[in-house]
Amino acid sequence: MRELVYYAAVTLDGYIAGPNGEFDAFLIEGDHMDGINDRFADTLPTVAAEALGIAQTREVFDTVLMGWNTYQVGGLPSPYSHLRQIVFSRTKTAEAENLEVTAEDPVEVVRRLKQEDGADIWLCGGGALAASLADEIDRLVLKRQPLLFGSGIPLFGERPYRPERFDIVETVAYESGVVFTELKRRREA
Repeated sequence: MRELVYYAAVTLDGYIAGPNGEFDAFLIEGDHMDGINDRFADTLPTVAAEALGIAQTREVFDTVLMGWNTYQVGGLPSPYSHLRQIVFSRTKTAEAENLEVTAEDPVEVVRRLKQEDGADIWLCGGGALAASLADEIDRLVLKRQPLLFGSGIPLFGERPYRPERFDIVETVAYESGVVFTELKRRREA
């Protein structure tokens, strides 16, 4: 069965963006980029991968989920046109290659997607969408950046207090100071 993977850059104090959606302080150069390009090439915008000559095989992810604010950040009508892109919005709409904008309940969409054949499903962001899908997330891949924002958009937005356990699968530290940590949800039997 396909898994929902929340793959995101996050600051040391738990933010995926600044208060107004800023993300330009995140490190986009350094040895950690090799980890992204080698293992997670499908998470690069299609035009960026093409410009860098990086193959996007859809072996890791073939679907990406985004809230409207995350979708509109790059200003591209189809930022990940090599993937099936599902954008959640109750008020906005857009049309582009491999893009679907829906007002459906994200939980119902994810449960349906998990039953389909294919590679894993990438939850790109944002924090409010991640909070609504928290119970459906099977794995986390966090690119912890050596930064403090002080305030901004939290990794999981607002959700009720309910501790949930994840186990570390792998941690890779780079000289840039970025640390990739992959965690898998602990499912109680």
